[in-house]
Order: sequence, then C-alpha cells, then structure tokens
Amino acid sequence: MTNQATTTTEHDGTVSGRPDVRDVIPGAGPALRPGERATLRLRDDGEDEPARYAPEWLQLREPADAAARSYDLLDPLRIRLANLPRRADGFVIHDIGCGTGSMGRWLAPRLDGAQHWVLHDRDPYLLHFAAVASPRSAADGSHVTVETRRGDVARLTPEALSGASLVTASALLDVLDREEIEALAAACAGAGCTALLTLSVAGRVELTEPHPLDREIMEAFNAHQRRGGMLGPDAVDVAAEVFAEHGATVRINPSPWRLGPADASLTEQWLRGWVGAAVEERPGLASRAEGYLASRLEACAAGKLRVVVHHSDLLALCRPADGDA
Repeated sequence: MTNQATTTTEHDGTVSGRPDVRDVIPGAGPALRPGERATLRLRDDGEDEPARYAPEWLQLREPADAAARSYDLLDPLRIRLANLPRRADGFVIHDIGCGTGSMGRWLAPRLDGAQHWVLHDRDPYLLHFAAVASPRSAADGSHVTVETRRGDVARLTPEALSGASLVTASALLDVLDREEIEALAAACAGAGCTALLTLSVAGRVELTEPHPLDREIMEAFNAHQRRGGMLGPDAVDVAAEVFAEHGATVRINPSPWRLGPADASLTEQWLRGWVGAAVEERPGLASRAEGYLASRLEACAAGKLRVVVHHSDLLALCRPADGDA
C-alpha cells in the first residue's frame, strides 16, 4: 500500500533532524506499530481501538487511485462474471478494507448486472461513509445495493464468502504477511470466487528531477514496508504464487500513480509520509532527509515536481465452487 502506515508520529517541529511530519494526514505517514493498517485490523487487539485512517487521506488519493487502476483487467473479470450462474440478487461482491468505498465507486459502474456489495472495514465511521456514498446503479442501469460488516481479514473463510462472486481490495496485499495472504487465497478458492486486488505497492518510485538521495529513501521506505513480517513490495509476487497454488489463473498489471502539478496536495502528503517512513526505518538518514524533503516540497509547490509511484493490480480467477470452468 502506498504509505499504508496508520498514524503520524507527533513532533514539536523537527526533532534530531527528522523531517517535520506534523502536517501529514493520518494514514499518509509512518506507523507506530508493526502489522497495522488503518482501515483493517490485521490482528485482533481489541474492538475499542480507535480508528487510525483519516477519511481526508482516502478522499485525497481517490482520484489518483481511480486513474491508476488497471482497465485491462476488467474484460477478463467481466467474462468470468458473465459465465457465473445468475442470482436473483445479482453478483455478490465483498470489498475488504473498503475505507470510504472508492473501489465500489470505481468498479460498480463498470460492471453490468445487479450487484450487492458487502463492505468490510474496522472503522464504523468509514463504513457509514462508504455506504452513503456508494453507487446505486451498474453500467447497464441495474440496481446496486450495499451492506456493511465490521471485521478483519483474519476472519475471512470460505464460509464467510459463501455465495460471493468477487472479492475486491485496494492497497491491502502489501500490509499482509504470507500466512494472511494464504488465508485470503484459501478463502477465495474455497468459495470459488474471483479476487481483484489493486494498488499494491511495487517498491519503485520515480521523481523528476532525479536526486542522489532518491534511491536511499526508496530502499529505506521499502524496508519499512517489510517491518513486522509484512510483505510490502514482495506481496504481489507472493500472492500470485499462492493463488496459483490454489488453482487460480492469475494476471498482474501495473497501476502506477502519475502525479503532476494538478496533484500537488496529494504529492505533498505522499512525500511527507514517504520520507517520514524512511527516516523511521533508518534514523541515520534524518539530517540529509530534512533538506531533501524541503527541496522536494519546494519543487512540488512550484509545480515542477512529477512523481510516478508504481503499484500492481492482481486478478485471480479462482475455479468456481461447483467445479465448472
């Protein structure tokens, strides 16, 4: 996930040369604890734990996410859905870690046929936002309905996905460990439903103009992504392997953010979180990273900075539960 960390570390200005991340929207900056994602509890550590993902960050990134998602995966997805037995209530689509519901707003109007979306998230406020802002019609005008479920990925089982046509998620795979990806793949395969898992961080970033510190920051950020056993930029390859072991046909397509002057607000937040996570992982970078961040933010404000943040989308076509192709 791009800057998938869950809360910002509080600073009074710049401490020990670390970049000032006071202005980072929660969700865009470094995490305090391994194994956490703001909109989806990965480990059961209490239902009263406060939410960590500001809807402002999700809303800020939504246009870039929509532009990045791979359209080339839609045709094989449509073909698979068209070949499924028709249900009276249409396709059942589970959106895991739905946040504000951006995946549904992007995908539902691009699929024909009635759809019932089951929105999963740990944050009741985000669930409410996603339900209220969900689309109401499919590409062909068919009805789209939604329900919400508060929960986590560890509770997904074939039984929980019984009757599902599709499981979707955005920026999820890279904050899972191998065991969690295996559980997700087993649940999808057991239920015979396809999985469309988008916007997983790929570990590569390109900034214009290049800077000598770019690679070091990127490598530190990637190491931060792998903390606590999470797979980070290795997640898509692992997921492809695991889904294939469960008999799925897997396709992977690039889905990069391409940020320019029109995306300055998002780029600023992304930069602060990217550099902040790198410094959290490697504190020795702090003194150099402070000047690096300042110069990059200056270029961003001047409309001179362009950034490509590479992601990958994965489509896993699992065998239908009834054994039909």
